[in-house]
Amino acid sequence: QVQLVESGGGLVQAGGSLRVSCVASGRTFSSYTMGWFRQPPGKEREFVVAISRSGGTTYSSDSMKGRFTISRDNAKNTVYLQMNSLKPEDTAVYYCAATARSIATMSWEYDYWGQGTQVTVSS
Repeated sequence: QVQLVESGGGLVQAGGSLRVSCVASGRTFSSYTMGWFRQPPGKEREFVVAISRSGGTTYSSDSMKGRFTISRDNAKNTVYLQMNSLKPEDTAVYYCAATARSIATMSWEYDYWGQGTQVTVSS
């Protein structure tokens, strides 16, 4: 069992940057592929980015590639999402998720989810 807690969301102006974090409980954090998803208001949840167990490989949604970066610190049981050049359409609840699969970009492939953190980008 893995429990995930996101933090760092908030209100930011368009063009700005924000970093959100996700801390995982348990001792096996390094055995999970970690991902970030988001759910804009009135829309379905969508994949943002994922990172392999070691942190050596990342997978990004084409629409966010270059602006959003994922990283992890296995010693701190933490995964980060750095968001740059934010746009109003990036407004969403951002969720971190964990899976035992080696590669996963679909929400159904993830076994554990955090409660989400709200990111609002003003124009």
